[in-house]
Amino acid sequence: MGLFDQILGAVANPNQQGSLGQIGSIVNTVQQLSDRTGADSSTIQSVMGIVGNYVRSSLQEKQATGGNAEAQTLVNEYAGTSPNPQAVDSLFSLGMQQQIAQVAAQRTGLDAGIIQQFLPLMVPVVLNFLKVGANSQNPQSGGNPVLNSFLDADGDGDVDIADAIQLASQYIRR
Repeated sequence: MGLFDQILGAVANPNQQGSLGQIGSIVNTVQQLSDRTGADSSTIQSVMGIVGNYVRSSLQEKQATGGNAEAQTLVNEYAGTSPNPQAVDSLFSLGMQQQIAQVAAQRTGLDAGIIQQFLPLMVPVVLNFLKVGANSQNPQSGGNPVLNSFLDADGDGDVDIADAIQLASQYIRR
């Protein structure tokens, strides 16, 4: 099952935190990023996908050293749709932040300085997508299928936050 299917399942499951309102606010935040940068929404979705890949790698490292609970704690603490520099600093060194901006700039043509400026908004949005699967009664429990799918526990490599954002945009606009 793909990441977006997991997200929709979380929205439909009353035992998980996801809601259409939460998905809508994520989509709106991505649209606002597009408006603020002057880039089209597909470019911002591409940047979000690149940022999401780095978030996944960082969360996989946290999971490997501290278990599922550590990854879930970071998601719970920093998920949102508001800028949060601490979210970025908790996952990436300054050098890694610059690398993310450079890679995203090379792949999308968007200025690296603008990308780095918006990382404190992009990272919480990616984490917010992952939070939809958290248990609504006990968010710290390791049973977050959206986070587990994102971290790709089965190793098939079939995970992309940019696709999930695009599908969410289409789903919300129906």
